[in-house]
Amino acid sequence: MGLRSRLGRARDAWSTHLAPVRNSSSIDDSTWEGLADALLLADVGVVTTDALVDGLRKQVGREGVADADGLLRLLKVEFLARLGDADRNLTLGGEPSVWLFVGVNGVGKTTTIGKLGHRESVAGHRVVFAAGDTFRAAAADQLSLWADRSGSAVVRGAEGADPSSVVYDAVAHAASRGADLVLADTAGRVHTKANLMDELSKVRRVADKGDGTVTETLLVIDATTGQNGLIQARQFAEAVDVTGIVLTKLDGSARGGIVVAVQDDLGIPVKLVGVGEGVDDLVPFDPEEFVDALFAADVPA
Repeated sequence: MGLRSRLGRARDAWSTHLAPVRNSSSIDDSTWEGLADALLLADVGVVTTDALVDGLRKQVGREGVADADGLLRLLKVEFLARLGDADRNLTLGGEPSVWLFVGVNGVGKTTTIGKLGHRESVAGHRVVFAAGDTFRAAAADQLSLWADRSGSAVVRGAEGADPSSVVYDAVAHAASRGADLVLADTAGRVHTKANLMDELSKVRRVADKGDGTVTETLLVIDATTGQNGLIQARQFAEAVDVTGIVLTKLDGSARGGIVVAVQDDLGIPVKLVGVGEGVDDLVPFDPEEFVDALFAADVPA
């Protein structure tokens, strides 16, 4: 099942926002105001919205585009151009590789790790889960269930234990058994709390000190939070070297513009998106498929 069928809510909301633009008989000031409003309502963000509108104004004048259909076609092309040719692969290469997952509470980090661990196990990789969220016993229990499901090992500590030591032990365990990959959970961080973010930086440093190599630090964001997700991304990127974004609940979001905002504002690519509750509903992000799905009601592919 492709993104077009999964992103019905985002597409319908986007099409509704674009109605004033689509219904314009010519391109005038009200058209541009309607376009800016549509972009902001979709959570593209102020900075990216201003840049898009300014750029499109110039392009419309340069190319002599006179109607709404032509403007929307240019907008679609610009969306795809801004998502660009970023490297969206998940990097393996350590012995073992470590993928660290960060984010605030409730965004779906543990479930994301479980689904990704299942996928990597099916692909033939030997996976170890690190239950680094030591503040929430249920998170370790949940990871244990996912580990059982995929035939993987899980390393966990006592409740309240130092999360850095749990991740370090998981890497050592993986190295001793010739595992390929450690998927490390972390406690939800309030992105405005400096002490918690400092602790996360420590987890990242310790994860790299042992036998493994951190090849990915993935920030998990709930797509339904809109611009708050962009604020989170800025704060986490300052604390750790975020290599990619996982957007969960994209199928339930009416705010598809966050995908463009995160990459355009921070240069961090969206690598995975969650589009359902099933184990196979965490999928690689395909910019062209996403943009086609978003514009399906307004600009035929």
